[in-house]
Amino acid sequence: MTVKTKLMSAVAGLAMMTGAQAALAAGHGGEITVGYFLEWPMPFQFAKVNGTYEEEMGVKINWVSFDTGTAMSAAMASGDVQMSVSQGVPPFVVATSAGQDLQIIDVAVSYSDNDNCVVRSDLEIDKDSADELAGKKVAVPLGTAAHYGFLKQMSHFGVDLASLDVVDMAPAEGAAALSQSSVDMACGWGGALRRMKESGNVLLTGAEKEQLGILVFDVTSAPAGFVAEESELVAKFLKVTADANAMWADEANHAKMLPVIAKDAGMDEAATAATLAGFVFPSVDEQMSAKWLGGGAQEFMKGVAEVFVESGSIGSALESYAATVNTGPLAAAKGM
Repeated sequence: MTVKTKLMSAVAGLAMMTGAQAALAAGHGGEITVGYFLEWPMPFQFAKVNGTYEEEMGVKINWVSFDTGTAMSAAMASGDVQMSVSQGVPPFVVATSAGQDLQIIDVAVSYSDNDNCVVRSDLEIDKDSADELAGKKVAVPLGTAAHYGFLKQMSHFGVDLASLDVVDMAPAEGAAALSQSSVDMACGWGGALRRMKESGNVLLTGAEKEQLGILVFDVTSAPAGFVAEESELVAKFLKVTADANAMWADEANHAKMLPVIAKDAGMDEAATAATLAGFVFPSVDEQMSAKWLGGGAQEFMKGVAEVFVESGSIGSALESYAATVNTGPLAAAKGM
């Protein structure tokens, strides 16, 4: 199965499942399910562990970890998950382009060095010899931020995608395959990316990628029906998240928060601190600005969609992604 047909079949499946979102309007029955990533440490986990979300929201929360943002989309489409924290923008774009009625409700984290592609060391390929990647085997989690970054980098280096053997692998699988020399390059994030770097080198740094317009940020997303029916509940969730981010912004709180976040992320404290050092958590005011949800994110999503269409990964893009952003709950959270 080709890369295109793999992703297109996933898109078709998401489109078929969106009807399940209507069931969300029936109510959450006093509990909701929220998706997140392991080995992806964030301040919200301090509030998660301490039960702050449940205390402030008045509902039981089932936290479920995922390997990829595409899996989050599928879980939200089926009605199994009501919100996803730190979903990558590309998987969100893939889902909404296919007709899934999801909305971005906040900017969860901005990062550029925590998502990348790594080339096996023994190949001795760097940014000056990237054309040597032609004919190589690459592990890429399709429809994710890593996939988007991979496509943009290959375009920048002039590497013909048709010349590559692209295999759909979650980051952890890609890291293992790279270490075993089963693939020549692997793309991913978080703990998996750190393991990849033990076996190879990146082609471009985060700063170099940003110069090419490869922004890397994640969002908190939710089915539009759930946001409409439970806007106050969603606002309370975002308020707790914003408070945790503000708490982390004060370095005096790091000693108290780091051990808790590390344990919940399934990481040691050193790795957690190193990962968090590369993360930026925009304040509510910053998120509402033109750079982010005031227009920048919508324009960026359009660009992501066009890259995916051009590569044949998705069939078409939406005319505009403005309707996929709902700042109502975030604005309400600011007033709480």
